[in-house]
Amino acid sequence: MAEDKVLKELIPRINELSKKKKEQGLTEAESAERKDLHKKYLKRFKENMRSQIEMVQVYNKKGKEITSDKVKNIQRKKGLRDD
Repeated sequence: MAEDKVLKELIPRINELSKKKKEQGLTEAESAERKDLHKKYLKRFKENMRSQIEMVQVYNKKGKEITSDKVKNIQRKKGLRDD
């Protein structure tokens, strides 16, 4: 997966807040920030995962493409397929 700068910025802060929560607890503001960062992280993670899945072409052992029609249609809309 390509480097995602947004995730690279979110993860250290999420980890910092998680560590603080375990050691001494969080203020209400920190808890809200942690929740917001977690939502942003999940959203970005899902976007990246969807993008990767949409780029995949699946082949069986005989070399015949068996990519689902749904994924093929998405790839066509994005100009990733010639068929």
